[in-house]
Amino acid sequence: MTKYFTLSDQLIRYVYQEMSEAENIDFEQKLRENEALMQDYLDILGTVDKLNGVMLEPSDVVVKAIKRKAKSSGLEKV
Repeated sequence: MTKYFTLSDQLIRYVYQEMSEAENIDFEQKLRENEALMQDYLDILGTVDKLNGVMLEPSDVVVKAIKRKAKSSGLEKV
């Protein structure tokens, strides 16, 4: 079965380094030739950078509020 990838699919695969070396070379040529694709690539890199900076744990305030709610409803041991 042959898989066909759109430029968007290829862009995501390129950003997340999921391409073979041959695919990388081919896609890098597309980036050089297609200004809109290059802008999309830069936009995605910016978004990935922002997502990497997102807090992945709740703040102490949120944890305390959850514990307070659990204690008041008798769920603190769950």
